[in-house]
Amino acid sequence: MSVMKRHMLFGALLSLLLFFLFSAAYLTVFPPASLSLLFEKDLMDLPFGLIVPIICVMIGAAVGGISGLYASKEIQNIADTLEELDKGRALHNYSGTSLNVVFEQIDKLQNRMNDQVRLAQKLANEKAEDHEKRVQQVVSEERNRLARELHDSVSQQLFAASMLMSTITESREVADDLETKHLKMIEETIHQSQLEMRALLLHLRPAALKDRSLEEGIKELLNELSQKVPIQVNWKLEAIELDKGVEDHLFRILQECVSNTLRHAKASTLDVLLIHRDGRTILRIVDDGVGFKMDEKKAASYGLQNMHERALEIGGVLKLVSLPHKGTRLEVSVPLVGRGRE
Repeated sequence: MSVMKRHMLFGALLSLLLFFLFSAAYLTVFPPASLSLLFEKDLMDLPFGLIVPIICVMIGAAVGGISGLYASKEIQNIADTLEELDKGRALHNYSGTSLNVVFEQIDKLQNRMNDQVRLAQKLANEKAEDHEKRVQQVVSEERNRLARELHDSVSQQLFAASMLMSTITESREVADDLETKHLKMIEETIHQSQLEMRALLLHLRPAALKDRSLEEGIKELLNELSQKVPIQVNWKLEAIELDKGVEDHLFRILQECVSNTLRHAKASTLDVLLIHRDGRTILRIVDDGVGFKMDEKKAASYGLQNMHERALEIGGVLKLVSLPHKGTRLEVSVPLVGRGRE
């Protein structure tokens, strides 16, 4: 039975009960000569004794129906509010209704649910960050282990093979025969493999700035590079005060570019420039290697894409220019907004 029907039935029964109570009280105080007189008189072709109870029942049912309609509306409001609460939506303002206490309790329940959701999200974020840190630590340790093994085994073997081939070619008599050409090719292949290995080690175990400035980190990297690789390295570095995030990204871009130069450029010189001009920090890397055609470069090259993304993350612009047999020039320009290292 619906709420409205229950209210109508309750109103009708209550009005009928009140009618009998008042009638009994009236007849007790003012007893009539005979009760049959109430049923002998007709009103609208019905005995007067029946019309009054019927009217009372109808009035009670009408009042109960109005009350039931209002109660149904209030219950529907509660149902709608609970549905919105279940869907996570903001609750409407139901102030001024007769069920203020109920809606206040629902509002408190929503606040507690929101607090629990925020706490759950915070815990999930902290868990994800902690997991990512652990993964990064494991990856870093594994990269360092591979770098050590490659340096202690493959790199040393390549160096020994290079020295052996140099000794063989230098001890041979000058001749333009096929065997000498093959030995030269082998020596060049070993030399290129050494460069590839050094570039790979640079990728596996990249140096970090830690507490050093960008200028200090670049100097250390280029000094180490000039000592280990047969390439002339020139640099001009200005002391520029940058945010830590900007310094890290520029340093990683330099590492990526140097690695690409070692692997692909076959360059004899490498020039690095770090300056501050017109409110912008400029990092420029130029080599005199084999270069490439810009329209034929791989658009999805991971290294180049990575450098572009790093430049965009710090609000900079990366420009790359290269010509076959003319070398390659890479320049990153970053606006200085809010200077100062944190």
